[in-house]
Amino acid sequence: MVLDKKLLILEDDLLTLSKILDRLATLEQEQPYEFSTIVLSDYIQVEDYVNHNPKAQFDVILLDRDCKLGGSFHILDIERFGAKKVIAISSVPKWNEDARKRGVKRVIEKDFLNLDEFADNVVKEIEIMIRGSILKNLKKFIKNSRNLTS
Repeated sequence: MVLDKKLLILEDDLLTLSKILDRLATLEQEQPYEFSTIVLSDYIQVEDYVNHNPKAQFDVILLDRDCKLGGSFHILDIERFGAKKVIAISSVPKWNEDARKRGVKRVIEKDFLNLDEFADNVVKEIEIMIRGSILKNLKKFIKNSRNLTS
């Protein structure tokens, strides 16, 4: 059985993105799930393709703040998608604090001087989130199976 995990990455820096994707590729090879990954690089795309899309659903969202168009990825409807699915990844502490004020608990401050360590930490956090959701779903499955046989 193949498990699919949907990732939304809101990041405009290609070097940062390449480091994260490289580690996600390694993680995907080591796990029983595959990633369906959407990467958006500007806030207009977030508004058009995510916020206004009734079918959009994600297991994990990486949320940078600034984008090349001068707008903000924080336009994302965090409340709709669930703050517990978001990892704030800005290099600016104030922007990560703004995400916290909207309910985001997971924050990994981007360090442009050490992107390798940053990307390692981001993917470790994604792995923790995904394993937690798999265990939660497995417990539900076992509980429902027991109810069916009772």
